[in-house]
Amino acid sequence: MTTKELQQKSIEYRKKILQYIVKAKAGHTGGSLSCTDILNVLYNEIMNVSPANFESPDRDRYIQSKGHTVEALFVVLADKGFFAEDELNTLCQYQSHYIGHPTRKVNGVEQNTGALGHGLPIAVGTALAGKLDKKDYKVYTLMGDGEMPEGSNWEAALTGAHYKLDNLCAIVDKNSLQITAPTADVCNTDPLDEKWKAFGWAVREVDGNDIEALKLTLKEIPFEEGKPSVIIAHTTKGKGVSYMENVLKWHHGVPSADEYEQAIKELDEALLAI
Repeated sequence: MTTKELQQKSIEYRKKILQYIVKAKAGHTGGSLSCTDILNVLYNEIMNVSPANFESPDRDRYIQSKGHTVEALFVVLADKGFFAEDELNTLCQYQSHYIGHPTRKVNGVEQNTGALGHGLPIAVGTALAGKLDKKDYKVYTLMGDGEMPEGSNWEAALTGAHYKLDNLCAIVDKNSLQITAPTADVCNTDPLDEKWKAFGWAVREVDGNDIEALKLTLKEIPFEEGKPSVIIAHTTKGKGVSYMENVLKWHHGVPSADEYEQAIKELDEALLAI
């Protein structure tokens, strides 16, 4: 896909994320909007995974460690044909598989996630299995900067470097806000780049809402032979909706009818401007 087509798709994804959050009356709005461009580029440009090959041992793997932003993942999976989009009308309803975190009961989801700090350890194990089985697949995991203080991440980081897992890429959605406050005020983990380097990873930083920059960066993985790769993706929480951008209360929350109308208007205007 061209960069313009991907930019248009990101806006359409954001509209759908808001649509289903409003219908469900629940959702992690800000973080879903911040990571939309990352998921868009991964699924439409980078990864070798589809409904047709999802049972193949040679497929690429994606694990969403920041599982609370599942609305973004569900919208992308529906667009890729893993399930019919109208199934998302049951989001967060009784007996629906489309709940507030990823579950393997949904086609296209690799692992149940949501307990922060679990995605990277799972990804390390999956990447190690690929090396042992002499497979060429790559493993990608998306983490939030708010989960960086979890000790399990750093145990996994040590292990990934020790086993030279250059088939592994961790992406940190660094939108700088978490549920209660800016991440730097809750438990500051900066400088993240120096920490990952000290743990033996090859590090790149990128504007995580810049489609072209994401494409170029992700296509260069592995950044160094014999090292796992990490991308620190600087994003805007609530990206694309003016009154949500960098506003703490939109970590989760449902727009009112008027707020929803304004958000869709802004996104439609952005679509016309591309």
